[in-house]
This record gives sequence, C-alpha cells and structure tokens, in this order.
Amino acid sequence: MSRRVSALEAEHRALGAGLDDWNGMDVAWSYATSDEDEHDAVRDAAGLFDVSGLKKIWINGPDALEVIDRVATREMEKIYKGKSAYCPLLTDEGTICDDNIIFHINDNKYLYVHGSGQSAARLEEAGRGKNVEIRFDDELHDISLQGPKAVGLLNAHTPVDLEELKYFHQVETTLFGRKAILSRTGYSGERGYEIFTDGSDVVHIWQNILDVGRSEGVMACSFNCLDKIRIEAALLFYPYDMSEVNSPWEVGLGWAISRTKTDYMGRDAMFAAKGKEKVKFAGVSCTSTTEILEADAKLHLNGDEVGIVNSPAYSHRMKKSLALVHLRPDVVPGTALQLRGKEQSIDVIVEALPFYDPDKSRTHA
Repeated sequence: MSRRVSALEAEHRALGAGLDDWNGMDVAWSYATSDEDEHDAVRDAAGLFDVSGLKKIWINGPDALEVIDRVATREMEKIYKGKSAYCPLLTDEGTICDDNIIFHINDNKYLYVHGSGQSAARLEEAGRGKNVEIRFDDELHDISLQGPKAVGLLNAHTPVDLEELKYFHQVETTLFGRKAILSRTGYSGERGYEIFTDGSDVVHIWQNILDVGRSEGVMACSFNCLDKIRIEAALLFYPYDMSEVNSPWEVGLGWAISRTKTDYMGRDAMFAAKGKEKVKFAGVSCTSTTEILEADAKLHLNGDEVGIVNSPAYSHRMKKSLALVHLRPDVVPGTALQLRGKEQSIDVIVEALPFYDPDKSRTHA
C-alpha cells in the first residue's frame, strides 16, 4: 500500500507539526504547542485529534452480520443499529492480532475501525464465499474531540441532541453543515466524540471546531499527548500492551468476550488458555523522578524478574511517572518493585488501574 495521506496534513504543518509514520500515514506526533498544554486542554476543556491513521473498512451486504460475527468476540446480533462494540481480534491460536470498534450503521452495513494489526486478512478470510462487500475506505477521515467541553461545543453545531447519545452509540447527521457520523467513543479517559467524515469535508469541520472552541481552551492535540492520556486511563495499544503472545485474559479484556457465543475465529483456543495466564496487565508508578520510565525495562521483586515495561509516560498532572506493564499474575497493587533497564535503575510501585478516574465517571458521564 502506498503512503496514506490525511487531508489535514497542511493543517498539521501550519500548527508546527512533527510528522512521522503510524500505520502507513504521517501523523502529528507533536505540534508547536507543548504536550503538557495539550494534556491540560483534554482534561479541562477539550482536545482535537486527527486519528485518521486508523483504518476504516465497510462491510456491506446480506451476509454482513455473519461475517462480522465470525471475527467479533461479542454477540453482534445484540449490537443494534446506532450502537458499536469494542473487540480484540483473535488468531486461530486464541491470541490477539489487532483490536477494533465495530459500528452498526444500518441494515447489512457495518463500519469496522482498527489499528495496525491483521484485521484486513481476518475479514477477508471470514468473508470468503459470502455475499458481502468488504471495502477499505481511506477517504473516510476520523477526528476526535475529547474532553468535558466536547459535548457542548458539538451540540451547538449539529441538529441532533448529543446530550442524549449514549456511550458507544453513534448517529448519522451533519456537523457545521457537513455530513458526518458522530460517535460517543474515544481514547482519552474523558467524555468525547469521534467524527467520521469525508476527506472533502474534514478540513472545514476541523477548522470550525478550533475556531469556535479556541476561546474555551480547545486546541489541536498531538499523538504524544494522546499517548499520555491513554496511559493515564489504562487504554491498551496494539502491539505494545497486547500482541500475538497474549490471550485476552492476560490483558484484562475478559469483559469483551462473550461466554455464550459458540462460533468465531480463535474462540476455542482462547477459552482453552483461560486460567493459564503467564502475565497480567498492570500499572506501575514512580514519584521520585520526572523522567519517563524506560520501555522494555525489566521489573524485579526480591531479585526475581516479574515483569516488563510496555508503555511509559510522565504525567505532569499526576506528578509521577507511569507505565503500563505486564506482571507475573501473583504480584498485587502496593508491591514495591525494582525497575532495571539499559539506562535506568529505579524503584516503582504497582498501582491498580486505571491511574486516572478509576470509577470511569468522566467517560460515562
């Protein structure tokens, strides 16, 4: 596949973006603004992200539900029109090879949004011989407004009542006069909305959100900021916090697995692995440094290696260095561990997850 290009690339450059690849697209890893200020915007006002690097696939046709149900770990017949579901994607061995959100748009019509894993190949396999169209759509862009002021800002410029839109629900409507799908989803630990719209309309919507929101503290936010806020909220990122060596049970995704559905890719192998977890998804923190903890550093308890650092970040708001890690399953919150990396040696504490808003009162507000 040739390099993917966001229709917002010129907007990012005008904001002083440092562009670099993710998932085949140059994305804004930084702007001229500081990621601390961007972080504050998300938590106190709202931050606008271009997440068009996510891949979007339409599944259309009489067998669309059957195909979706083959790859989904949830009972998709229960995901009615206007609702969406998060799922890990499984290998035949029952481990994770991607994750996704599947949106039920209309009769026989689904939008499948995923990251950098094996979704395209698994969907092609599930659709073989079926009466279905599976179509990658890079003209469909995805921008995300996350933070407590997001609902008020968007609500003033769309004919629908976003106050009434429930978590993991979406609506086809207009925003600033342009067609869009508005979804109450995000990757921030805040109440927020993803906005799916055509590349010909996304610049108009992006500019209007920033123009209208500027006086309220709304600003464009980078992937460096996105990484910090998703780590605070303990949101998984494939392939760092979960990969093809992990079962869903090892990374805290048991809630996204149907216990009654009997026929989908990787199901039997996944259930055979239940109770045999080698690691668990956990967090560690350190208040004695403002440095970012070293990725891939090993974690030790009384001289024994008990874990590894996957996703680290320093949170200026929480005033501590954080990391999402894999730990030996018996290591509990409150345990002191020694982090030993190539460049860093420091003591850390195991914490319960998520670090931020443990009751998830903000996303579910």
